[in-house]
Amino acid sequence: MRAVQVVETTGPEHLQVREVPDPQPGAGEILIEVHSVGVSFPDLLLSRGEYQLKPEPPFTLGVDVAGVVVSAPEDSGFAAGDRVAAVGPYGGASELAAFHPDAVFALPDSLSFDEGAALPMNYLTAQFALDERAGLREGETVLVHGAAGGVGTASIQVARGMGARVIAVCSTQEKCDYAKAAGADEAVLLDGFRESVGALTGGTGVDVVVDVVGGSAFTDSLRSLAPQGRLLVVGFAAGAGIPEVKVNRLLLNNVDVRGVGWGAYAMVRPGYMKRQWEALLPMVESGVVKPPIGATYAFDELGAALVDMDQRRTLGKSVVHVREAGQ
Repeated sequence: MRAVQVVETTGPEHLQVREVPDPQPGAGEILIEVHSVGVSFPDLLLSRGEYQLKPEPPFTLGVDVAGVVVSAPEDSGFAAGDRVAAVGPYGGASELAAFHPDAVFALPDSLSFDEGAALPMNYLTAQFALDERAGLREGETVLVHGAAGGVGTASIQVARGMGARVIAVCSTQEKCDYAKAAGADEAVLLDGFRESVGALTGGTGVDVVVDVVGGSAFTDSLRSLAPQGRLLVVGFAAGAGIPEVKVNRLLLNNVDVRGVGWGAYAMVRPGYMKRQWEALLPMVESGVVKPPIGATYAFDELGAALVDMDQRRTLGKSVVHVREAGQ
């Protein structure tokens, strides 16, 4: 079978599509015929040897996938022919891939394979961030940085699904429009966002900030929190150094900074991701969760897709097609 592999950790420009042996599912694993692969930030880091996991090259990229079950254990709840989405640390960017049943989810008929490949990592991260870490309550206000990206649009939709008001923060007007189309109640430009948020909240501030960007906006995000607000550290897409917190600001304003490490938490707790998926399904059924697909790429273009993401040229979630429609 074909797989997109890191042969040397020299970046996405040097990925190779190689012929490799078909995977042999381990005890209890589900074998999936992969149709679509989500383009994810861990793929970029893995290609450079910068991720916390450091598999020995050559290895196959691919965190999020969607496709059709080829084989599954009788007690897994799945059978050959089922449409599914799945998530893993890597290994999904191939024509066939094996996953633990805890990381495989039934794909609703209302969602395409592309949308299925856009769901697992981003939406489970958003659900973990807002529910488990933020304790988001209905009626609260959430500010989302990087709101036109994959995790950003997922956070918008999950927050809306939990009954929150959402303010998106983006670097351009085009991205603001995209975030609003994804479900944000309001969208403001990054430049001067603190003043804009103050005006939108009557000077009160927001209850939760979802920050996937980091960088220079961090301090103003803290200043934008209402009393007992929570700032969620999800990532550092800005790449401009990791922000530091002056803890006296936390004390004076009764606010929190909370880390969000979904994978490290969820992947070692049996059944946890399944429960997260169940929490998302009513949002899918209501239509509030509908992953926006920004761009699609051919199988041998995963490297180009990662470069585009790294250069912040993409909107929503990018997806790579492993098979043509109908194959």
